[in-house]
Amino acid sequence: MYDLLNTISSPADLKNLSTGQLEQLCSEIREYIISCCAHNPGHLGSSLGAVEIAVALHKVFDAPQDKIIWDVGHQAYAHKIITGRREEFMHNREKGGLSGFPKRGESPYDSFGTGHASTSISAAHGMAVADSLQDINASHIAVIGDGAMSGGLAFEGLNNAGVSKSNLLVILNDNRISIDVPTDAMHRHLMRITSGVRYNRIKSNIWRRLGAGKLRNFLQDLTRSTKKFLLHNSETVSMFDALGFRYFGPVNGNDLKQVLSILKRLKNIDGPKILHLVTVKGYGYTPAEENPEVWHAPGMFDPETGEPNPAKGGPERYQKVFGETITELAAFDGRIVGVTPAMLRGSSLDIMKAVFPDRVFDVGIAEGHAVTFSAGLAAAGMLPVCNIYSSFMQRAYDNLVHDVAMQDLKVIFCLDRAGLVGEDGATHQGAFDMAAFRSIPNMAIASPLNELELRNMLFSATQQDYPSTIIRYPRGSGEGVTWRSVPFEKVPLGKAVLLNEGGKVAILSVGPIGNGCARVVAEAKKRLGADLLHYDMRFVKPIDTEAIDDACRKASVILTAEDGAAIGGLHGAVSEYVSENHPGIKVVAVGIPDRFIDQATVKQQYEECEMGWENILQKVTEIFGN
Repeated sequence: MYDLLNTISSPADLKNLSTGQLEQLCSEIREYIISCCAHNPGHLGSSLGAVEIAVALHKVFDAPQDKIIWDVGHQAYAHKIITGRREEFMHNREKGGLSGFPKRGESPYDSFGTGHASTSISAAHGMAVADSLQDINASHIAVIGDGAMSGGLAFEGLNNAGVSKSNLLVILNDNRISIDVPTDAMHRHLMRITSGVRYNRIKSNIWRRLGAGKLRNFLQDLTRSTKKFLLHNSETVSMFDALGFRYFGPVNGNDLKQVLSILKRLKNIDGPKILHLVTVKGYGYTPAEENPEVWHAPGMFDPETGEPNPAKGGPERYQKVFGETITELAAFDGRIVGVTPAMLRGSSLDIMKAVFPDRVFDVGIAEGHAVTFSAGLAAAGMLPVCNIYSSFMQRAYDNLVHDVAMQDLKVIFCLDRAGLVGEDGATHQGAFDMAAFRSIPNMAIASPLNELELRNMLFSATQQDYPSTIIRYPRGSGEGVTWRSVPFEKVPLGKAVLLNEGGKVAILSVGPIGNGCARVVAEAKKRLGADLLHYDMRFVKPIDTEAIDDACRKASVILTAEDGAAIGGLHGAVSEYVSENHPGIKVVAVGIPDRFIDQATVKQQYEECEMGWENILQKVTEIFGN
């Protein structure tokens, strides 16, 4: 079935293959990716579209001496398979298996870790400068696609690399979509570039006949001066030229012969270059081509029919609760607007957009801009709800401090995918938000116990007495609590809820981990005959000091539980207060430890971090035993 693929153990095995054999290899790699992802879900569409690029790059260049950086990293499955990880790819994104993204510690062929977007150009430029300083002769290739060129860091990298004359090749993998349909100006420019067929045919013929030297430089200046005549969208290509990059393309990135041909020529051209490849997301698999948004990460499916495996029944996802609730709130508060950086469907803001299309803004892969854009909306009288995945919010820290909090502007931040997220692994764990943002003035931080509490927190955050508020909640299903159409109820700012009266040991939890803690309380009563005090803190900031005082009066040990970094979050807040006001009370942390947590199921990650209810019960048992 995989006659050629089974013979490939490293990129060296590609060097002697003919173009026809390489085309067969592309087909086999594509079939293998589909087969593996059907049973072990991953980011399918992006990698299917980039197979020819991966094969061509490893045919023409000499990795790992030549540095290839994939951005965003979920388009790199073919690269992983070619570089000696074919068998391991069957366990992609599993505990102990391959990361779903390039990872430096996994393979020397992974030049740079790229779980987040828009980093490749800056990183490749840095590597090019470092190699130059060390007299190392190597090529440096940044493959940027799936909407990553819309990120501000990509432009910063282009701006700096263009004036440095680094030996850098930027491959723009333009599949005309990111996770959702892009709406940014760069996307529109690239769409217009691809229509300039006449210009690009002429330019391609000129460059094919040129060698190095003064003639080529002269003709380069000449071609620049004639672009306005030849190409109706000359301002787009001129942008790259103005940044110091020689622009080549557009080229069909799924035509292996074309890609091989142009890469061989570009390999011998020094300086910063940008190659515009137009690919089809999901290429070679009809269901993925026809619906690229769904097939970005489709879950398990039948590889023959493309039919998804039936979804298991159960509670609604927190994302659905957010989407429906914010739409309901927007219906009676015209100030409410939604903002997201390229996560419209993932965040469920598409629900609000369907009802209020002019009040929801997808700003592209640009988290910093999303926050400052929200600040501008707030400064002009609107009430923005900015939904960003927790791990991506790290990229907008300064924007939140300087543009929102320092100016005391009211923005509601909904941090989706907070806590442990499962198979996406270390780059996507929402571990740091509470610890990172707790020290910032003019900012409340809340985390709901369940769906109903999320609904009421969203409502409460819109009220006048609330400041800018971060509401963090996990990926996936809730607890099964009835929430839809339940009348809104105000959550008092900074007030905890007593869930169980008790003593000796007190549990202070925040967020959905409190449901596991409630089970611990029930099991401790059954097995140990002990009544544990349990508060759902609801807020990390402002922290409910009255609840902490109550715990310190009734218990000698306080156990804090949070689905976030144990350093600096709820544990930090409680420990600081207790040490100053109740010396002698011991505070024990349950939370994400001081290390990055790799891919696994969420349940496995909870066990690894000793955050499951059984782990917490064991801690309680040990406390009583001592």
